[in-house]
Amino acid sequence: MTKTDLNKRSIDTVEQCAVLSFNTNQDNSVPPVKKVCIHPPSASRILLPDGRHLAYHELGVPAGRARYSLIAPHSFLSSRLAGIPGVRTSLLEDFGVRLVTFDLPGFGESDPHPSRNLNSSALDMLHLANAVGVSDKFWVVGYSSGSMHAWAALRYIPNRVAGAAMFAPMINPYEPSMTKEEMRRTWEEWLPRRRFMYFLARQFPKLLSFSYRRSFLSGKHGRIDKWMSLSLKKKDEVLIEDPIFEEYWHRDVEESIRQGNTKPFIEEAVLQVSNWGFRLADLQVRKECQRRGFLPWLRAMYSQEECELAGFLGPIHVWQGMDDQVVPPSITDYISRVLPAAVVHKLPYEGHFSYFFFCDDCHLQIFSTLFGSPQGPLEQKTEMVETPSEGDTEKAYSVTNSSSE
Repeated sequence: MTKTDLNKRSIDTVEQCAVLSFNTNQDNSVPPVKKVCIHPPSASRILLPDGRHLAYHELGVPAGRARYSLIAPHSFLSSRLAGIPGVRTSLLEDFGVRLVTFDLPGFGESDPHPSRNLNSSALDMLHLANAVGVSDKFWVVGYSSGSMHAWAALRYIPNRVAGAAMFAPMINPYEPSMTKEEMRRTWEEWLPRRRFMYFLARQFPKLLSFSYRRSFLSGKHGRIDKWMSLSLKKKDEVLIEDPIFEEYWHRDVEESIRQGNTKPFIEEAVLQVSNWGFRLADLQVRKECQRRGFLPWLRAMYSQEECELAGFLGPIHVWQGMDDQVVPPSITDYISRVLPAAVVHKLPYEGHFSYFFFCDDCHLQIFSTLFGSPQGPLEQKTEMVETPSEGDTEKAYSVTNSSSE
């Protein structure tokens, strides 16, 4: 989809923005149903090697002064606008953080991918990092179902990833290496409708279109827990009733469904429950010896040159709300079992949204855990070289350091 197509669709639907709610009963006791508003295109976009465009958004310090670069793939029914919801620009600047978010293929203003998988997700992140001038390693931020794309980066482009910050990270709910107890504790937390949606995604994915057209693609807004079939506890319930959260949620959904197509959502649901092409256990650091046979094995006993470290060598931090019924603590227990080197931060009384969304103290704790004391942006000189791309300008940054950490 070209920028012209996106503009045309926005012009066709801009009249929807004039009327945002209606109430057929004229009953003031019934809250108005808000209509979806499609906004004019606003994303920066890069041209990928396969000809697709990838839409992205930046927050924090500029490329030339970033002490740390973070790339955040979004979760289901979300967009590049999510990132770390409510994070203050001043906090990013204090830690010298540049946060780059992007629309998954077919979401927001990103072009669809004809046959995407988790390997292609990782490569999209790699091309994005290169295009926006992340010359060194970057951190990945994974939240909820968006974590599968972050896990993929650790598997497929480990040499470009400095570390991972995972928040209520989801795994394949049919993961065969889960124990029966882990599986039972996970599935019993979910509402019957959510279990049924996973079943459809695994067995009859085309039927998901009917459900999506009746909910978030209906042209009307709804509550996040209803549309996503979520069971929530107290802190999450209070948060989603907050007008600030509602405004964020509505805008993020509007961007997510901009293209009005069920296909990317079905693809995302199927990816979640399919064979990822790797196991989380593959990320565990281990020694691998390439040669087979008795003599190579004997040599390897006395020489380190025959073997090398495999897996993801950087730090992995996992934050888990103990009252989370969307991604239950049993999933993090599984992650901790297969990735014993991962640092797990268990959060009493926190739910799925309450710690990650609109919590200044939480965001400060997160950055302090990852990066230590705030040191501000780097002092660097930046030279910008512009190369044209369709409809936009793709900026390639070459950075010359004049100071180091």
